[in-house]
Amino acid sequence: MLVRGARGEQPQGDRVAFPHGTLTCVTGVSGSGKSTLVNEILYKAAARVLYKAIDRPGAHDRVEGVEFLDKVVDIDQSPIGRTPRSNPATYTRLFDPIRELFSLTQEARARGYLPGRFSFNVKGGRCEACAGDGQIKIEMHFLPDVYVTLRGVQGQALRS
Repeated sequence: MLVRGARGEQPQGDRVAFPHGTLTCVTGVSGSGKSTLVNEILYKAAARVLYKAIDRPGAHDRVEGVEFLDKVVDIDQSPIGRTPRSNPATYTRLFDPIRELFSLTQEARARGYLPGRFSFNVKGGRCEACAGDGQIKIEMHFLPDVYVTLRGVQGQALRS
């Protein structure tokens, strides 16, 4: 897809290209216009074409290549599954091959671990100190609660 003439709060330029059939990440410093470009221009323009959505996209000249899409999904940072640990990687089943690989290790086979054991949601397969959340809440009297991010607790790699 190609966004031509993006304007607005920050994104400016003649054209921005997004390849089809790949996972594409938009990066940049805070305030550089990433969200405006992706959420306000690209997503809303595609939703108007595909779904006849009424939300107006941000200022731009045109978006090319929408005709090659059959759907567009807006995924934000809110939990998208049954638990707060749901994220785009779990929702799209990206972790399934990783869990499968973990279950094929010699140690996992010796212990009889199946792929489902390696989940944020399974007791024994997650860090029990944080229950797979990646952080613990320390309740403070007379002060706001403090959240501490855990890394490598109990020999497990945790998400930040």
